[in-house]
Amino acid sequence: MKQLHVNLFEMACVSHIVHGMWRAPGNNRHRYGEMDYWLETAKLAERGLFDAVFLADVVGTYDRFGESNDAALRGGVQIPNLDPLMLVPAMAAVTKNLGFGVTFSTTYEPPFAFARRMGTLDLLTKGRVGWNVVTSYLKSAAQNFGLDDEIPHDNRYAIADEYMDVLYKLWEGSWDEDAVLKDATTGVYTNPASVRSIHHTGQHFRVAGPHLVEPSRQRTPVLFQATGSPAGLEFAARHAEVVFIGGRTTEEVRHNIATTRQRAVAHGRQPDDIRFIVMAGIIVDETDALAARKLEHYRNYYSVEGALVHAQAEIDLRHYDVNERIGDVLLREGLSFGNMGRRFRPEQTIGSALKQIASFDEGRFFVAGSPDTVANQIENWLDVDGIDGINLRQYHSFDTAQDFISLVVPELQKRGRYRTAYTQDETLRERLFEAGRARLPTQHFGSRYRNPDNLKAPAAPLFSSLPFSKAS
Repeated sequence: MKQLHVNLFEMACVSHIVHGMWRAPGNNRHRYGEMDYWLETAKLAERGLFDAVFLADVVGTYDRFGESNDAALRGGVQIPNLDPLMLVPAMAAVTKNLGFGVTFSTTYEPPFAFARRMGTLDLLTKGRVGWNVVTSYLKSAAQNFGLDDEIPHDNRYAIADEYMDVLYKLWEGSWDEDAVLKDATTGVYTNPASVRSIHHTGQHFRVAGPHLVEPSRQRTPVLFQATGSPAGLEFAARHAEVVFIGGRTTEEVRHNIATTRQRAVAHGRQPDDIRFIVMAGIIVDETDALAARKLEHYRNYYSVEGALVHAQAEIDLRHYDVNERIGDVLLREGLSFGNMGRRFRPEQTIGSALKQIASFDEGRFFVAGSPDTVANQIENWLDVDGIDGINLRQYHSFDTAQDFISLVVPELQKRGRYRTAYTQDETLRERLFEAGRARLPTQHFGSRYRNPDNLKAPAAPLFSSLPFSKAS
């Protein structure tokens, strides 16, 4: 029977996803800059036997709405924010089993320094680290790193593919298994013959090596990725071990999962080499009525402006007739249906979109109810939709996690759908897959660099023969 994987979805900021909720009584979001906040978060997640605390990130600001940062700053919409990698050591120090997923972009910073930082985290945590691979999509992020505009979407994925190539060479190929001797008698800590430079020369990067960190338990951290585009799907099929999936219907979710598995097999992998996770909203109380009351209470604090800022909305929906269609308004204003397409449809009315926002934009994977109601829905997600786990969206820190742990976890455990204890000394990859699988499996693309001969020949570019590729 499939058990649920759960990550606590976090971001080191005031307002991550459910905007405006930081104002709710008892919410601790304003403490995001206090070390104690993160220590409490980690201890709570470990008490709930969560897989990991998963940390989102952006390296720009949401400045499209209103053509300025003002609204984002007013509402604390992912600004100010902190570097997620800096939080992991502190949380790891007060936990023994909890994993950590961190978001980092392949587009703007070179791979060698990142390989060192992630190698350090995995070594210090004894293999409890995962990486959410992103390519960044904000124009402001590009401008923060000296560019005039965003790099085109598929070009970013071409850069990311070579970025991964460099990292695999450093993590998997630079140090042999027997490189570290720690031989006090001979005075040799590392055998020089077992460490090699990678001498990577590609279209985007030149990296000599060797890797500066001795091998960690996982070497390559668990690889997370969200995907939706053709380029993203192909990238995930080659690299990702955990994919954030979505879909408006069960059929769409199942189709997206099946398509990703098929592409993974085309890359020489096994169908079960990928786990599929969705972002889920869960509001629970002792009864359905109490949960409904809690949901309405939370809605009192939700910010429509914050939601529009996060959506990078081309227009302020609040200023138009509720009966007009979004596509018609955009056409009249001379604007394209760009960023808003992530959340809305052109044929949707302004009123419908505003109602969607006011209802927390609940989406396909949302449930509010008693422990029994919530558990029933989760079982449906596992068995009918075919997902493997959730990123638990937070409405209230720490009530969301505490409610889930005290009310939902016991019900899922009773049904055999949730672990009753951690397996001691397991890596994050072993937790997601199986005992003994601390490393990338041999069929994964990155494992080829365990053979030193493969360091010398560049890998075939992932997008060179694909019709959608715009990589130069």
